[in-house]
Order: sequence, then structure tokens, then C-alpha cells
Amino acid sequence: MNPIFLLNLASRQLQHLSTRQAVISGNIANANTPGYRARDLTPFGDMLDKTTLAMAATHAGHFEIDGPTARPARPTQSDGWDVVHSGNSVNLEEQMMKSGEISRDQALNTGIVKAFNRMLAMSVKA
Repeated sequence: MNPIFLLNLASRQLQHLSTRQAVISGNIANANTPGYRARDLTPFGDMLDKTTLAMAATHAGHFEIDGPTARPARPTQSDGWDVVHSGNSVNLEEQMMKSGEISRDQALNTGIVKAFNRMLAMSVKA
């Protein structure tokens, strides 16, 4: 039996989303700090595109995917919507939109893991 990497991938995405939420929270906490520059992480999909992911080709018609090595997520300064006179680039509306996006991604991830878990449980019972 081959190992199942979907749960590992889902776990890595949740780690990324958790780290991104911490970065966004830091931006919101520093909304009134003069000179603070808003930061954000590279989207998980972009990181996944750069990651080596060995897919199992169980059929001759399957595609093979190759890519460079994986890199950890690092926060970078993001181009905020506006910069105020104090040099602070945090826009609360933008940060709240990003926070909502993270919440939706976490809910989707959890839903996929639950469905996969149910599918595995049903296949074991059969």
C-alpha cells in the first residue's frame, strides 16, 4: 500500500494559513505604529507550484509533475493600498479582507480533510 500524502499536504497548508494569520494579525496590531510596513506571506498555491511534488502515475495516461525544491514561507513587505503621512502602510480594510480569505481557506481545507477521512473510513468498512 502506498502512503497517502493528502493529509500531509492539508496539514502543511493549515500551518501556512496559521502563519499567514499571525502575520496579518501583526499588521493589524501595528496599524498605528509610525513607519511600520505591512507584511504578508507568499500564497500557498504559489509555494506549491515551486515545490517538488512526486505524483504517482498509476495509469499510462497520467501526467508527471516535476519542480524545484520546496522553500519555507517567509513574510515579505506587501504593497499596501495606501501609505499614510507617518509612513505606515497598514490598511485595516485590506487586512480584514485577507483575514476573511484565510478563514475561507481554512474552512475549505477542513471540509476536504473531513470528506477524505469519511471516504477512507467507508473504504475500510467495506
